[in-house]
Amino acid sequence: MSSNTMNKDAENFLFRYLNNASPTGFEGPGQQLWLEYLRPYVDEVHLDNYGTAYGIINPGKDYRVVIEGHADEISWFVHYINENGYIYVVRNGGSDHLIAPSKRVNLHGDKGIVRGVFGWPAIHTRRGEDAKLTPKINNIFIDVGADSKQEVLDMGIHVGTVITYPDELEMLNDRYYVGRALDNRMGGFCIAEVARLLHDNKVELPFSLYIVNSVQEEVGLRGAQMITETIKPHVAIVTDVTHDTHTPMLNKIKHGDVKGGKGPSVTYAPAVHNKLLSMIIEAAEEHEIDIQREASSRATGTDTDAFAFSNGGVPSALISLPLRYMHTTVEMAHKDDIRGVIRLIYETLLKLEDGMDFRYFQVNS
Repeated sequence: MSSNTMNKDAENFLFRYLNNASPTGFEGPGQQLWLEYLRPYVDEVHLDNYGTAYGIINPGKDYRVVIEGHADEISWFVHYINENGYIYVVRNGGSDHLIAPSKRVNLHGDKGIVRGVFGWPAIHTRRGEDAKLTPKINNIFIDVGADSKQEVLDMGIHVGTVITYPDELEMLNDRYYVGRALDNRMGGFCIAEVARLLHDNKVELPFSLYIVNSVQEEVGLRGAQMITETIKPHVAIVTDVTHDTHTPMLNKIKHGDVKGGKGPSVTYAPAVHNKLLSMIIEAAEEHEIDIQREASSRATGTDTDAFAFSNGGVPSALISLPLRYMHTTVEMAHKDDIRGVIRLIYETLLKLEDGMDFRYFQVNS
């Protein structure tokens, strides 16, 4: 495998892709960017009815393998506009109300983007009982500088308008990528890079490989549930993010021991097929790829669950990118871990290529 897992074109794509808004249910523009980058490295590209995008390498084979990430970012919906023009919201995915006050926002209205802010009472006004005031989903509000509800409506904003944060990707200390929506467009980037490496290294796969960027993960794994019924894969390797638990206020006894910069994490869970997981760990050992380990007691909470429990059971596994400050606008991922995710998926696919008997996944074989 080429040692260069992030060339300049790839990094340029990463910044364009991460800086583009892709809220749950409105992923289309981001999916077009992703497909544009992927297209030279695959034989076919497709979009399903709800916008899940995928490319296929070596289509038409009897055996179908999926590598998957999800494309959507958490956001807000306009829920109520009061007579004075202040806007109240509901979540679109797991948006954190505690970080909202004083954040700038983009409201994606019918007439284009309208800028706004999440307002909050000045500290000088919060005394006595008011000092206990904390952000709640029913008291945070957006101010777009309007004087009335009608002025807001005239801007093209209405109930159901989607709202995103404008924070853009940057590099911190030449080590960490920082921005919003690394969960999980960074996973979409990683699987696209796997496709590029397979193409550049002229790998000929004995199976059909589906590179899948699913929609609507943040509201219940919905895109993965739909696309697995379309593809009917025989194996699925999913990548998502996990918590870097070495930041303040996190309890490793509760949340496990995962640290940014120490490699991708593999998960033990009921949805994770033990033999596929063993193959991934073997690939890591054979190629000296650092990995970490964690366990999920019931569900992984990722698209792994959707693939595993579909179509009568699909052998599935999860490779996770350690992430600091998940579901904020300053999510942080170590560049070495990103390279590790890409390389681990790539080398696992090559193990599948190297004459593996696909009955290996059958429990009674």
